[in-house]
Amino acid sequence: MLQGWIQIALTLLIVVAITPFFGRYMARVYQEQRTFLDPILNPVEQVLYSLVGVATKENMTGWQYARAILYSNVVMGLLIFFIIMSQGWLPLNPTTIGAPTWDTALHTTISFITNTNQQHYSGETYLSYASQIWGLGYHMFASAATGLAVGIAFIRGLTGRPLGNFYVDLIRSITRILLPICIVGGIALMAAGVPETLAGPVVFPTLEDSNISQAIARGPVAHFEIIKQLGENGGGFFAINSAHPFENPNGFSNLIEIVAMISIPTSLIYTYGLFANNTKQAWLVYGMVAVIFIAFVIINAIGEYNGNPAVNALLLSTQPNLEGKEVRFGWAQSALFATVTTGTMTGAVNSMHDSFMPNGGFVTLSNMFLQIIWGGQGTGTAYLFAYLILAVFATGLMVGRTPEFLGRKIEKREVVLASFLILLVHPIAIMIPAGIALAFPEQLAGISNPGFHGFAQVIYEYASAAANNGSGFEGLGDSQPSPLAIAAGAKTTATALWWNLSTCFSLLAGRYIPIIGLLLLADSMSRKKQVPFNVGTLRTDTGLFTGVTAGVILILGALTFFPVLAFGPIGEAFYLGHGG
Repeated sequence: MLQGWIQIALTLLIVVAITPFFGRYMARVYQEQRTFLDPILNPVEQVLYSLVGVATKENMTGWQYARAILYSNVVMGLLIFFIIMSQGWLPLNPTTIGAPTWDTALHTTISFITNTNQQHYSGETYLSYASQIWGLGYHMFASAATGLAVGIAFIRGLTGRPLGNFYVDLIRSITRILLPICIVGGIALMAAGVPETLAGPVVFPTLEDSNISQAIARGPVAHFEIIKQLGENGGGFFAINSAHPFENPNGFSNLIEIVAMISIPTSLIYTYGLFANNTKQAWLVYGMVAVIFIAFVIINAIGEYNGNPAVNALLLSTQPNLEGKEVRFGWAQSALFATVTTGTMTGAVNSMHDSFMPNGGFVTLSNMFLQIIWGGQGTGTAYLFAYLILAVFATGLMVGRTPEFLGRKIEKREVVLASFLILLVHPIAIMIPAGIALAFPEQLAGISNPGFHGFAQVIYEYASAAANNGSGFEGLGDSQPSPLAIAAGAKTTATALWWNLSTCFSLLAGRYIPIIGLLLLADSMSRKKQVPFNVGTLRTDTGLFTGVTAGVILILGALTFFPVLAFGPIGEAFYLGHGG
């Protein structure tokens, strides 16, 4: 037990130690200050600016920034869809996989352009190397950079600066942050045993019968894996994601992947502090989120360490819950990975979330409901400060102080936008399609487990899509037959068609409506005149206000989603506790 807790603590200490250095580096990148990569990347970026027509780095308004995101994402989405549907005659297809069904291709395209990477397919049997590299791998960089651009534009607007230029932010996010780290991280993963090859599967005779052979899939995995984690993408090269030994072979690779997942969202809070010239507030907000995060890690880890009470009663002893887990990671690293991947909206998994105890279901769902522990790539930081704006307004009303944030008044427009983003869009994107699916459990939902767990499976899938997380409880009939199976005569299913199309609604609504709202909110704040601090100003860089903000976050999250949690993991916990 002690060893598991020590592993968790050391991993989190590494993340905290990285935060100020990485946060300061990102602040210098986005403020266009000098960095050590300038001699190499300045000429490259100038060429890229010229190619996309951004020779002059003019600032954009909120609507212009949003339109640039939407236009670029539409073009990139069409490119991905074309590559996937054409993979049968494109090169880099050693297993001659044909095109998947149109609904699988559409869902995959939308899933990857929204930085969700929710997968209703098995990578090694559905997609060629060309689709994995040119289609999905390429957009892992672009979608992650889009989220970073939104996050930094929001920080600029919040601190009274112009929002900047989307295309400049997109390019610098890739060239200065994502690509350099991925080069180093990819090499480290190769050293840890992750393959990187264009060769096809290896065929070996089985141990049971030398006349029977088994094909072992491989491919260009290492570079795919590092951007999957660093960019909070989460889509696996193989079906079982980071539980596969070729994606995550040992404890060292597991450490790299956890740190990669959490390093950018944690460090962006410090970047905000440098933009606002108030690192005190940044550390207070960081500490607030860290406390909630650590509490979730503890809740999840305790559940997995104590195991299933029904199994323990049979064994007459307490044993950790190792169902659905890799022995090389155990209960501690599985619980930590699950909390990090749903907290950061990455969605990669090194164990089966469906097999976790109710504690794990409660934590992973709560992370995706709140979206700020630590939140999505760039957008999670923006959501976090949208909560702060609501807290400023609510606290100001209660104590009779002027509702101001960083010296800028919080008025009706800002409150409406923040409330709309936090209290309306996310629940709608989850509850409406989930309600329809649950109304027709056999025809649409395809639930594999009855009762509380089956309910949680459905809610989890839509929460994962709406939060742009992408992980799954699994157990749902959401996958069409593979191209190879279809060629052999397999039939497509109605439940898979429903899941592919209905989650597309959640994916799009959960990504683009909040992005537009965040940019409009940032634009509104950037145009406000700064008011000098006085005795009537509510200070936001105090421990008291930070505690109030934590209360606002938890109360709003509980009020919105507590009934769902009660019918899901909380109900399941009581059921198991009473011998169910």
